Amino acid sequence: MDERLLVSLAGMIVLGISAQWVAWRLRLPSILMLLLFGFLAGPILGWLDPDKLLGDWLMPLVSLSVGLILFEGGLTLKLHELKTIAGVVRNLITVGALVTWALAAVAAYGLFGWGWELSILTGAVLVVTGPTVVMPLLRHVQPARRVGSTLKWEGILIDPIGALLALLVFEAIIAKEAASVPLLAAVGFGKTLLVGGVLGIGAARLLVLAFERFWVPDHLQNPVALMLVVAMFTLSNQLQHEAGLLTVTIMGIALANQRSVHIRHIVEFKENLRTLLIAYLFILLSARLSVEQVRQLSPAAGLGFLAALVFVVRPLSVLVSSLRSELTLKERVFLSWLAPRGIVAAAVASLFALRLAAEGHPRALELVPVTFLVIVGTVALYGLTTAPLAKWLKLSTPNPQGVLLVGAHPLARAMGKALMAEEVPVLLADTNWENLAAARLAGLPTYYGNVLSEHARDELELSGIGRLVALTSNHEVNTLAAMGFVEFFGRSEVYQVQVEAAAPGKRTELAPHGRLLFGKDVHLDQLLARLVDGASVRKTTLTEEFTFDAWRNRQGARALPLFVVDGGGGLRLFTANNPPTPSKDQTLIALVDPKPGENGAEAVSVGEGESRESRESC
Repeated sequence: MDERLLVSLAGMIVLGISAQWVAWRLRLPSILMLLLFGFLAGPILGWLDPDKLLGDWLMPLVSLSVGLILFEGGLTLKLHELKTIAGVVRNLITVGALVTWALAAVAAYGLFGWGWELSILTGAVLVVTGPTVVMPLLRHVQPARRVGSTLKWEGILIDPIGALLALLVFEAIIAKEAASVPLLAAVGFGKTLLVGGVLGIGAARLLVLAFERFWVPDHLQNPVALMLVVAMFTLSNQLQHEAGLLTVTIMGIALANQRSVHIRHIVEFKENLRTLLIAYLFILLSARLSVEQVRQLSPAAGLGFLAALVFVVRPLSVLVSSLRSELTLKERVFLSWLAPRGIVAAAVASLFALRLAAEGHPRALELVPVTFLVIVGTVALYGLTTAPLAKWLKLSTPNPQGVLLVGAHPLARAMGKALMAEEVPVLLADTNWENLAAARLAGLPTYYGNVLSEHARDELELSGIGRLVALTSNHEVNTLAAMGFVEFFGRSEVYQVQVEAAAPGKRTELAPHGRLLFGKDVHLDQLLARLVDGASVRKTTLTEEFTFDAWRNRQGARALPLFVVDGGGGLRLFTANNPPTPSKDQTLIALVDPKPGENGAEAVSVGEGESRESRESC
């Protein structure tokens, strides 16, 4: 075994995952760290040479990986999301794509001095945005649902369209007779749509049929789905070049919108696979760029071209695509400021540049550094500015502090009122209409339905919500809710309360999945009983004189801290393991028993050191 080959392959995985972890720790877009790590490993330090490492395997491996990412992206596209954005999405991938193609070609022709053939090919290559760059940025920014859905649909659908457009331009360039160009383009476009549509829908139907009739055991469903995606991608490309991207995208969309079988396990598997694929793809992408290629590019022309794409081409494309739409001005501004290029642009540019150079177009090799400059520039610019812009436009909450409370009983309502008083967003979900009616009378936002259902996943408005707190009286429901919302909030931000004290020797059949709230010996029926006895949820602002210890001494051992809110609106929950330690200028929210002689419905009489204490009655 070639040890250097093993080290290089292992290094790509280590660098890719490490970059994403560092980005998470620094609260930066993961794409930025991936590009930086790739540049360090490749052109700067020379540790990694993807072309030497993989040789002829490089482009097929990249192409197949992009296909898997597009399939996973298709699994996230729900047709109900198109109710209000269908027209904009349609325009962005048709009229908007044409505007981008034309204007980018004109800019390339004027700035680089290329002929029209290479300039038109460059415009076609840069039509694509793609889920490899858009989805990580959307996950980092968490924009409002309508603009987020629009960008997601555009990013996933534009990849196969852009690749097809670039292919048709390439075939037109190498065609010997100009008269045959329109016919070649029409035939190629038609074959791609036919192959992609028939194989994509057919493969999705075949997979659903196999699962419906139990032809595939549970433990093989993910491998069989992966096998079918790879097979359809390869078969499509054999029948029509670059049709595989469209095939797997349609296959993913068809699977996501059928109701015959559950595919949640496939979605989760593909999400994990996507993380690995994006990690090594961007390491490969940035490591391939050589110093010589960068030196060939005129800095003024390159930066001018990048500026034209960002400040002219994308805004005009969005302006034309959103005419007469329901999008607000803020939403259009946000859409105009997010069009990063990614893996597909790099792969297509590299492939066609080499082929055109072999056909007698030597300047075609300049397409590669130009494309890489656009990728790096757009990812860096959008990655650093999109989150602040979305926050300024009030279209996102980059670090949402809100709470989804599963359960709307008196304790959940009291918690919700106390949190809302501290300007922490809350949403109470329950299937008990009486509980929700009481919550609505108290001015609390509610959702009537089962949070475990597919409908809830699609319809819950989670803007500003960053964590789940499962408070129902059913342990299994709490655990399943925590499991189901890990994909939305992450494992560290799903919580559940113990429902009842465990009987000696009794074991629960479903172990808790969320972080245990309030304490190992604290359970829900105990807390609800305390409310009946007159306890209430109160909030106290701690000071330098009135510390957390002083609060404990005053309130007694039975006082139960629930939440702590800092001056900036940051929220932390008290858990059985690793609870927070409140400090001055933070607001402590706790369940407190009534003092002797105190009426549970009256205002709290405060003493010295507690002058800023207020109470939220249940």
